[in-house]
Amino acid sequence: MNSHKKEEFIPKSKAAGSEAKYKISLEMDKKGKFRINSTTLIKNISTDDWKELVFYFIPNIFTKSNSPQLATPSYVSIKSIKVDGKKAKFSLDKDTLKIKLSNELQPNHEVIINVQYDFTLPKRGLRFTANENNYFLAQWYPMIATYRDHKWNKEDYRMRGETYHTAFSDFEIQYKLSNNLTIISSSDDDTYPSEKSGILIGNDIKDFYIALLKDPNVIEKKIGDITIRVFGVDDRKDFHNDILEVASDALKYFQNTIGPYPNKQLDIILDELGMEYPGVVTANSIYGSAPVNEDSLKSMVVHEIAHQWFYGVISNDPYHDAWLDEGIASFASRLFYAQYQGKEITVNEELYKDFTLPVNLSLDEYSPKEQSTYIYGKSQEMLFKVFQENKAEQQAEDFLGEYYENYKYKEIDTNEFIRFLKDYLNLNNDAEFKGWIKMDKG
Repeated sequence: MNSHKKEEFIPKSKAAGSEAKYKISLEMDKKGKFRINSTTLIKNISTDDWKELVFYFIPNIFTKSNSPQLATPSYVSIKSIKVDGKKAKFSLDKDTLKIKLSNELQPNHEVIINVQYDFTLPKRGLRFTANENNYFLAQWYPMIATYRDHKWNKEDYRMRGETYHTAFSDFEIQYKLSNNLTIISSSDDDTYPSEKSGILIGNDIKDFYIALLKDPNVIEKKIGDITIRVFGVDDRKDFHNDILEVASDALKYFQNTIGPYPNKQLDIILDELGMEYPGVVTANSIYGSAPVNEDSLKSMVVHEIAHQWFYGVISNDPYHDAWLDEGIASFASRLFYAQYQGKEITVNEELYKDFTLPVNLSLDEYSPKEQSTYIYGKSQEMLFKVFQENKAEQQAEDFLGEYYENYKYKEIDTNEFIRFLKDYLNLNNDAEFKGWIKMDKG
């Protein structure tokens, strides 16, 4: 039925506008205070001259002034900001760090930004948080925003969804710890047991995650040349093995169906909010809930592993096109479970008949209660319906493989995804997307 020929289709990606290489030193003292020296080489790959640079600086969200509800907020103190070695003017408002440039940065030119700062982690923060004797460093460094449509693409921080968007970057992290902690990171260079100091490298990744755990239970398994490691913070060792097995099966399935896993390690931390990071997933709870049950936790782990492809390799803006990573990760996870459990996938769009908005709105266009229903649920249900109505259910796996081949290490938006899907299924118009996709958005 499908006469799609890959060579006839030319993928188009969204330009990041900014390019960055990060070189960061991190020191942690025995009391849990971190000292950071972040040096970033930033290149202007847009067509505009820049008078300022805009960064996400998420640790500032959890300070007492920005999160008064926290009993133990974070402490953040910026000591110095320099541009090409010279002291620079800057402003910090919530998570928006703006650094003034004394000379405009022209296209294809570079600048070196140095930021020195200290912080402590809050308790009950969101991803950037401390829990017992464990430390979770998500979005802990100044992250340069993307630049498009002649402006910095930086939205206000929200407590639901991912409101930061970064391009693929290279990282060199030099760390030094005072405590005996296990370091888990987005690099393939961390080892167990951990060294108290070392250098961690990560290339072509969207952000760099670090967790520091006190005496976790650790089990691992090799899948080809990839090591899967499960870090448990409780004593349910049999369950940790169950997680390792389902993670192994999911990794093999996604590699065979979509494409190569991009790292040599896959680390699973059974604590904190369910979340994906390059090379690392965390899984234990969802927003504002107690830990989920064991079956739900397994499903959460599979979903977050799928994100290693849809977010980790194929990028999208999670503020304006969240469905493209959450919905496609859910779509891929559902295909895995259909094979894993030997069940056919049945479409039930009736589940979403009362949810009449498109699935590809920006986060601020949904109510907090309905956001996940659209982005995770309705999006994958309607996508399966498109395949079903075109008698292409058996091609869904091949579709993911071709999607990966066309867009790996590129950024995609809704318009481009629909263009590719229409080409793949030989659709002549947009009738299949009426009502659930807002076309020509942005």
